[in-house]
Amino acid sequence: MAGNYPRDWMWSDALHMLAQADRLHRQMFRPQTSAQGANWEPPVDMLETDDEVLILAALPGVDAQQVQATIENGVLVVSGVRVLPDELRTATIHRLELPQGRFERRIALPAGRYESVRRTSVNGCLVISLTKSSTRRSRP
Repeated sequence: MAGNYPRDWMWSDALHMLAQADRLHRQMFRPQTSAQGANWEPPVDMLETDDEVLILAALPGVDAQQVQATIENGVLVVSGVRVLPDELRTATIHRLELPQGRFERRIALPAGRYESVRRTSVNGCLVISLTKSSTRRSRP
């Protein structure tokens, strides 16, 4: 098992570097699509169940009710602003890795119609729930 150790950490480092490169590419080389001048995109996960589509966006420190989430031509548009808390505005900054300012993320949705867009926060992530309109739940 000791022989696999270098391969394991090398694989982990490679995955970390690929994720970092992808994040930098999205932040630096994407065309500006927002009239409000969004300057970063949060990473997202999208999951689908029989009843809904769930989008999780990494937005620590952002109030879910301050985020706009709309559907435009089959694309979910998530936008808002992330700002430093007032308590940190006079602090000496030694490292600042979490992006600040206006964000926007456009996510192509699976084909279908959606009845509602709900926003909640869970463990530093914004969770957007899109209820599928074709789903009819029957209860006894």
